Amino acid sequence: MTDTKPAGAIDTPRVGYWHIWTDEQGVSHQDRCMLDRFFLKGIGEAAAQWNDPQPEDRATVVFTVQPVGWIGEWHENPAPQWIVPLAGRWWVESMDGTRVEMGPGDLSLGEDQHCVADAKGRQGHRSGTIGSMPAVLMTVRLAGSAPHHPCHRR
Repeated sequence: MTDTKPAGAIDTPRVGYWHIWTDEQGVSHQDRCMLDRFFLKGIGEAAAQWNDPQPEDRATVVFTVQPVGWIGEWHENPAPQWIVPLAGRWWVESMDGTRVEMGPGDLSLGEDQHCVADAKGRQGHRSGTIGSMPAVLMTVRLAGSAPHHPCHRR
């Protein structure tokens, strides 16, 4: 195993993700965050690669396929979860009115638990598919609870 920077390696990477979270008043928001604690280290006999380990937690992997035209009206994520689009495109709208569109190569952290319904009945987020293909998503549901502030995962 090696901890050295190989010749010609790029600077420490930063990987962006969208974070939907709940503030202390129970309103969901979305912020653009960065995974930025990468370090070079080989795994086994493999060459060094950039790694950014996240806190260890029990997790359940769930794959979903959202049909063309699917809309999930206001709801909360069932648990803190990483959401990885594998195919197709989808959108997420938070209670503050922010709408984010994502597809393969994007990453989202869903932590909008414990929202409080507003006067319009909005609680958590809405989401739906975009375009003429189903959205195929992989979710990694975490067992822990979510703090009420953005970008805590780095």
